[in-house]
Amino acid sequence: MGLFSGKKGLILGVANDHSIAWAIAQRILEEGGECGFSHLPDRPDDERQRNRRRVALLTDPQPQAKFLLPMDVSKDEDIRAIAARAGQEFGKLDFVLHSIAHASLEDLKKDTIETSREGFKMAMEISAYSLLAVAREVRSLMAPRSALLTLTYYGGERPVPGYNVMGICKAALDSAMKYLAYDLGPQGVRVNALSAGPLRTLAGRGAGVDDMLGLYEQIAPLQRNITHDEVARSGAFLLSDMSDGITGEILHVDGGYNIMGSPGRMLDRIKKST
Repeated sequence: MGLFSGKKGLILGVANDHSIAWAIAQRILEEGGECGFSHLPDRPDDERQRNRRRVALLTDPQPQAKFLLPMDVSKDEDIRAIAARAGQEFGKLDFVLHSIAHASLEDLKKDTIETSREGFKMAMEISAYSLLAVAREVRSLMAPRSALLTLTYYGGERPVPGYNVMGICKAALDSAMKYLAYDLGPQGVRVNALSAGPLRTLAGRGAGVDDMLGLYEQIAPLQRNITHDEVARSGAFLLSDMSDGITGEILHVDGGYNIMGSPGRMLDRIKKST
């Protein structure tokens, strides 16, 4: 019997095999869970359906991956469609993973003060409001003692140069998560967020993750970067019954980087080199 034997849920936001969402999904599948997946819609002129194909290459070999549907979270009808399919396939949901965020590269490359109005609205809608929209559509499907998990980042708590408008979106996402924890608490549904340190993912490349890896290795108390597998185990924990007394929390999986009030040992090295 695995940790997720008999459990059913949704994994929303896998982009490719480097996605944190896929790392968590793999752990859930290995532990006996059944999952429905979403993928970014393909453009009508993309005959190769590259977005779908990237995710299908991962999910098709998995007998417990029950369906894969396109979802644009800016369209309520897309969210309703995947919720309806989940209801038909599973009846009730034991877990939902929300791993969805986007801002235009043009806005990310600018100082935050230069963010365009339209770019801000788009980034906030996809990266923060989408959690509310998804929760609203799946609320009636959520089983007692079920869990909803979103993925956030430390840039929503403290300014991280280069993260820019996405940091504002993550701050909004963190707050939305806490309000959802309150709204869904009487139903027995837990809502939490996982804040991972830098990892090489599609989203991470857009946010300058390569520049952050060395910094985290120097400053974090563990003196190293985290791995996909470490995040996967923590994400699965928050979606499982093992965490059934936890809601409204942000769990940092970053080697302790977030606790530091100074550069720590990195400062000692700087002093020695001067």
